[in-house]
Amino acid sequence: MSRRALYPILRQGWLVSPRTTAIRRALDNTREGTATDDLLFLEAWECHAIPDIAAALRAHQIRRANPLLAAELRAELARGRPLTVQERTALAGTLPG
Repeated sequence: MSRRALYPILRQGWLVSPRTTAIRRALDNTREGTATDDLLFLEAWECHAIPDIAAALRAHQIRRANPLLAAELRAELARGRPLTVQERTALAGTLPG
C-alpha cells in the first residue's frame, strides 16, 4: 500500500473503526481529531508498514509518545487477540521509565 493510498483511508473515513482493542480503548479517551488520526495511522502502519520515510518517522514519533499503547498494539497483533488485564499490566512493567 502506498503512502498516498494510506492517507485517504484515514482522512476520508474509509477506516470506519479501529481493528484492535488497544486502539479502541485509546480512542475512547481521545477527543482531539489529530490524536484520533494519529492512533488510526499507527494501527494501520503496524498492520501494513509502507516503505516511506515520512510515514516511518510519523509512526516512530507516535510510538515514542505512546510507548505502552504501541507495545500493547504490537502484542495484540502478534497474539491475534486482545491482551488480558494481567498481560497489559505485565507489559507495562517491561517498559523503561
